[in-house]
Amino acid sequence: MTAYDVIVLAGGAAKRLGGADKPGVRVGGRALLDRVLAACADAAVTVVVGGRRATARPVLWTREVPQGGGPLAALGAGLRLTTAEHVLVLSADLPFLGPGTVGALLSAAGRPGREGALCTDPDGRDQPLVAAYRAEPLRRELALIATEYGGLAGLPLRLLTAELDLARVDAGPDAAFDCDTWDDIAAARDRIREHGTVLDEWITSVKNELGIELDVDTGVLLDLARDAAHGVARPAAPLTTFLVGYAAATASAGAGPDEAAAAVAEAARKATALALRWEAEASAGGDAASGQVGGSAGGAKPEAGREGTGTP
Repeated sequence: MTAYDVIVLAGGAAKRLGGADKPGVRVGGRALLDRVLAACADAAVTVVVGGRRATARPVLWTREVPQGGGPLAALGAGLRLTTAEHVLVLSADLPFLGPGTVGALLSAAGRPGREGALCTDPDGRDQPLVAAYRAEPLRRELALIATEYGGLAGLPLRLLTAELDLARVDAGPDAAFDCDTWDDIAAARDRIREHGTVLDEWITSVKNELGIELDVDTGVLLDLARDAAHGVARPAAPLTTFLVGYAAATASAGAGPDEAAAAVAEAARKATALALRWEAEASAGGDAASGQVGGSAGGAKPEAGREGTGTP
């Protein structure tokens, strides 16, 4: 992937949220800002323009001058802390932005003759805060705008994008979905719980919460949990998956994410095989056990005083 820095705009008054701290609002248990930061975790430098707060990973902080001066002023402030040839520019309220969209933007921005690339929403509208720009023309145009207008505060982003040769990237309905209102927040929270996506969202949230990078084969672990529950006992499912994780972590200590994923798969394979053996024994042993019970009931009881009875 193209080397890049990222600027995340996390200021603004959030008037349509009643002045709430929008970057800190949680969707799927994670702050909106942290969800955006996770999508660009491989950036060389990450600059957040806004008030300082706890974040899931380290970032550089800065503020626009004057505070509340709008997106162009914020972009100018963030750009001063970047050095890469390409700069990703994002708003802090994109709950469904993913690495795939980041890669598509950087790829499009790197095409010959282009000065950047931005996402378009399902209605075809440009989203200049879901975009990647070449740093040199970005700095050039910001300087020209500041000279013409006496500064960047209070100016709209269209003054910038109108002067740049930008590619358009259709990243689907979710990548550019932003949360401006409480209805948007509610819709985002509902969407991550939809059937077919909730497990992926949950696994991603857990990995970010625990600070781990691991490709999880959800199907393998779910199959393991099912086999442990059916073959042993229902509580065996969560206990077994925990032990598989512990075993994988021990086996892959000091290794990279690929080796760790392989260790999980191998531990899950062994535990699944064991659960299936338990289930097979239970099925085969039922008949044998029935026969033993029948034989005991019809035969003579052990005599008192025989070896092993504990009776003198």
